[in-house]
Parts: sequence; structure tokens; C-alpha cells
Amino acid sequence: MTTLLREHAEQQFAEELEEIKKQDQQQVPPNWDMSPWAVVTYLVGGKLKNGFQITPKYIGERRLMEIAVATLTTDRALLLYGLPGTAKSWVAEHLAAAISGNSTLMIQGTAGTGEEAIRYGWNYARLLAEGPSDAAVVPTPLMKAMQTGKIARVEELTRISADVQDTLITILSEKKLPVPELGKEIQAQRGFNLIATSNNRDKGVNDLSSALKRRFNTVILPVPATMEEEVAIVKQRVESLGKVLALPAEPPALEEIRRIVTIFRELRAGVTQDGKTKIKSPSSTMSTAEAISVVNSGMALSGYFGDGSLNAEDIASSLIGAVVKDPVQDAVVWKEYLETVVKGRDGWKDIYRACRDHI
Repeated sequence: MTTLLREHAEQQFAEELEEIKKQDQQQVPPNWDMSPWAVVTYLVGGKLKNGFQITPKYIGERRLMEIAVATLTTDRALLLYGLPGTAKSWVAEHLAAAISGNSTLMIQGTAGTGEEAIRYGWNYARLLAEGPSDAAVVPTPLMKAMQTGKIARVEELTRISADVQDTLITILSEKKLPVPELGKEIQAQRGFNLIATSNNRDKGVNDLSSALKRRFNTVILPVPATMEEEVAIVKQRVESLGKVLALPAEPPALEEIRRIVTIFRELRAGVTQDGKTKIKSPSSTMSTAEAISVVNSGMALSGYFGDGSLNAEDIASSLIGAVVKDPVQDAVVWKEYLETVVKGRDGWKDIYRACRDHI
């Protein structure tokens, strides 16, 4: 049993990847580990011809995954775009794992990310001692991906400043990386491409230049379309994380997950599920990822400080923490939702009382 808190996708799902490769009889693009059909099957799940069951990594519209995979077979890069918590990073990691067998060639975008994190850096001790040389170059994940024909990832592209973002233009259009200090260039091997993620909700983001936008094909990942989809996503991820974290609690009842997802969907949409009551939305994103976190936190409380069975008391504090990000504005929204919606809902008295007590 691994002692890692979180394995890379290609490690965690090594058996599935290997089984798909055995059954894959479709055309495989240059330097890919499997065919586009096999990549999509790995992402959305299904039963192989030999009866082996592939677990879904993305629960949603299959066509979106087909478009994303098809993009990566062309000379255009892929931009996964959407609200926080819509599985952009998760999908990007699994795409890289399935296509390249390596999801680790990743650059994390922040306000402090500089050109050297994207293009290349220098071993300054060797640079001072020997001058510019191949041995003094420190390759970035993007450079390594170009040299080996693999998929590179840039997380939160729009958090990187606009001038640094534009260092990608030559790489994506010409498929080469100039190294003027050495009078040479790195030319991308077949199979190289880039997956970037971006969201349109967080503060501190920078717009992409029109020149850079043209180098990407954008796939917008939506929030789960139905209650059933979102419940299935939360259930699957909670079970997976619960095993890794070895939480001493029973898997939560489906009805408890459904209640949490209902609260998130209603606050996110600004209307109750039946469409009869309009409600205010908090400043928080109320994403599926946060719903997963609420359930996991509740399981930890239940396992270590309760009877091991998730109940309203266990989830109340985490639920409030997810909703109330602004202690003034969001607190008003939450109290109003409790009194107008939760209080009168059949079978929800326990969660109403637990949340009121915590407030």
C-alpha cells in the first residue's frame, strides 16, 4: 500500500491505463501512449470488450472530452476554461497521464511566475564558472515536454502576468523555443502539446492577449448539469479520498450527500430546486470541489470525534465555512436561506438546528 497522500494519475490508475492499452486497436498518434478513443474512454469510463470496468474520471458530456482530445492531436493547444471547481485541473492531469504517461510536466501559474519558469533557467554556479552552456541550462517542464514529445500543463494561466504569458506565443505557433544565449533553439518533437487551465471568477486574473488566444482551442467545462451528475461526482471523490486519508468513518449515506449538493446548487443558482423561491447567492463560488471538501471534513469530525456515522452536526461547521466567506454579507444570505428554505423543508430539521446552533 502506498504511503503517498496523493499519487499522480498515472500511478493511481496504472491498472486501468494498462488494460486500455491492451484493448486499444485504434490508430495511435505519434508519440502518444494510446489512441484518442482510448483516452476518452479512460476519462469518461465504461466497460471494455473483455469486461474490465473503467471508472469515470469526468462525469459530464462525453462530447466535451472528445473535443479536448481531438484538439491535442492538432497543432493547437488546449485551454480548459470555467468556474472554479469544475474539474479543469483534474481533467488536464488525466489527459496528460493517458496521452503521455506523465502528468508531472506542469507549471503552476501565479502572479510571481516569471519567464524563466516557462522557457528555461540557469544553474548560476555553472554559468559563472563556465559561461553559457548546455550544461548550465535548467530545463523547465515545458522545455522537457518539447524535447520528449510529451504533454505539458500550465495551471491558472491567467494568474500569470500578460507579458510572461506571451512568451508562449512563439512556442505554440512555431513549435520552437529560442535559446539566444547559446545561439540555438529547441524544436518540439512530435506529440508535444500544451494544456492550460483558467477560470473567470477569481480575483487577480489577467486577460489573455488576442495573439495568445488564437493559439488555443477553448473548451468550457460547465458546472454539473443535473443533480444526479453532481451527486455522483461528490460520492466518487469522497470515497476515493476517504480511502487515501484512512478516515475512520462510514461512507456517507447518499441522502446526506444529496442534501449538501442541493444546498450548493440552490445557493449557486439563486433559486430553489423547484423554481418557486428566489434566494440570494453568497460571494463564494459554491463549487463541486467545495461540496466534496464539506463532506470530507464532516467525515473527519464524525470519525475522530463522533460515532463514525456522518450526520447534520458533523457537516454544519464545514458547510457554514464554505458558504460564509464574507462575515457580513454572506452571513445575511446564509441566515435568510436557513429561515426561508431549510427550516420548512421536510426531513431537514436536524440540519437547520445544527446550522443555527453554529451561527
